[in-house]
Amino acid sequence: MSEVCQLPNVFSIAKSGHAGKSPSNISTIMLVLGLLMASLGTTVATTGICYGMLGDNLPSPGEVINMYKQNNIGRMRLYGQNYDAFQALRATNIELMLGVPNEELQSIASSQDYANKWIRNNVQNYGDVKFKYIAVGNEIEPNGPYAQFLYPAMEHIQTAIYNADLGYKNIKVSTPIYQAALAESYPPSKGSFTSEYRSFLDPIIGFLVNHKYPLLVNMYPYYSYIENTKDIRLEYALFTSPSVVVQDGKHGYQNIFDAILDAFYSALEKANGGSLDIVVSETGWPSDGGQATYFEYASLYNKILIKHVQGGTPKRPIGPIETYMFTMFNKNKKTPNYEKYWELFYPNKQPKYQIKFS
Repeated sequence: MSEVCQLPNVFSIAKSGHAGKSPSNISTIMLVLGLLMASLGTTVATTGICYGMLGDNLPSPGEVINMYKQNNIGRMRLYGQNYDAFQALRATNIELMLGVPNEELQSIASSQDYANKWIRNNVQNYGDVKFKYIAVGNEIEPNGPYAQFLYPAMEHIQTAIYNADLGYKNIKVSTPIYQAALAESYPPSKGSFTSEYRSFLDPIIGFLVNHKYPLLVNMYPYYSYIENTKDIRLEYALFTSPSVVVQDGKHGYQNIFDAILDAFYSALEKANGGSLDIVVSETGWPSDGGQATYFEYASLYNKILIKHVQGGTPKRPIGPIETYMFTMFNKNKKTPNYEKYWELFYPNKQPKYQIKFS
């Protein structure tokens, strides 16, 4: 996902029976939603929104940052450097996850001077922007052209942050992976990385453990559902199951979001990364363009998500779960078709769904 679409492997989280894919389920889901929402009290903001730019007729970065402020959205993910956005973020309280584009990994990995310049131009020169994470690359495949550069690029970025005397800001360096990294995910306690990802991730996990930085995970229950509608209920994917669907030892799962996240935690434990936290760096549900892409489903997923991540998971019950929703605007330049309709706001700055972000 993100700015470059990559579909995860087919994998099953819940052996829980077939669910229909038409809006005939919506009345039941809405009833469950009402009960869920009534049981949740006032919350604090833990969600951010990914600010993608692969669309036409989008508001200016200055207007977009004002939208974040007006809607009490306290966190932003940018997929690469955007100097107009940096300027607009100055002296705001919006925390920023800034991405290093995949195409720059080789240059950064090959030269500490290049990494120093990158941090100077994109971070140090904007000292009044609240940089929280540098996300080095995005969804790098272990056998892909960028894999060999990822770990040294992360090390060089980390060194560059300290060379620029920015260590006191506690800017965390990590990289987003996605669901294809899991060899097993059902039940969550069996979660493990594929052998290809293990050899690729092991030094990265060691880096994160040494610095006490989180792992970033792009996580989409939508893909899990459409790849296995035979075994995964729609309610389990949309947070609307009224009861436990998967019992995994002492842990009961009512939604696939928690199940996927805990499968990643189990995989990390098997890879000497049990001390790590996970930040959900992308998640969402499309409203059009493909299977199960109804407006009502997307609205439900996003509304309940914001409430849900205030707590933890069965395996990690102490929350909240830092989460970034995908995405601010329609990305009509992306393919396939359903990649275009994940937006939370229209280009005219009106909200697509009635959502309170805090």
